[in-house]
Amino acid sequence: MEVKKGIYLCHTGNKYRVLFTALDTKDHASEVVVYQSLQDGKIWVRSEEEFLGFKEIDGEKKARFTFVSEEDEEPWEHKYKRALADYQNLLKQTAKDKEDFAKYALTDFLHNVLPVYDHLKMSLYGLSEEEGKNAWAEGVRHVLKQFKDVLEQHGIEEIKTVGEAFDHNTMEAIDGSGETVKQEIMPGYRLNGKVIRPAKVIVE
Repeated sequence: MEVKKGIYLCHTGNKYRVLFTALDTKDHASEVVVYQSLQDGKIWVRSEEEFLGFKEIDGEKKARFTFVSEEDEEPWEHKYKRALADYQNLLKQTAKDKEDFAKYALTDFLHNVLPVYDHLKMSLYGLSEEEGKNAWAEGVRHVLKQFKDVLEQHGIEEIKTVGEAFDHNTMEAIDGSGETVKQEIMPGYRLNGKVIRPAKVIVE
């Protein structure tokens, strides 16, 4: 009688799954059966002869193991390979999630800071030539340059608008019906290539 893979019922009432058979290292000839308990998952090894043998219980010989059914589930080695692949994919996804978080964690903070930057720029608009030369205006320009350098160091760039072709992916037209940006009403920004605030413009 040959031991085949499948589910077996032990004389004790417990069920086991036969995983495979192998050669005994003692003589390299006799077969051993490797099987797993369905109750606790423990792995057991027993000689094929003993596995297929009988045990006397209450004066009556009973088969030590009785074949119950074919193995319906996916082979354990396939489960292992699939589980390993799933784990590797999880590691890759986790690493990507961390990278994305590091890239875009500043988004909420920037939504509060960028208006301050915009207001500083607006404070210089409309100044006369003489007013633009005073110490106050020069100080604001210096702060703006530092502000811009810091933003760029963190992957933040301002979206170019005036004179550019209108791009619905990066801009929002609030007036006009043309294809070219005539005027910028509110600057737009990207963070590491992702638009975090579209520019509001007038087109012609």
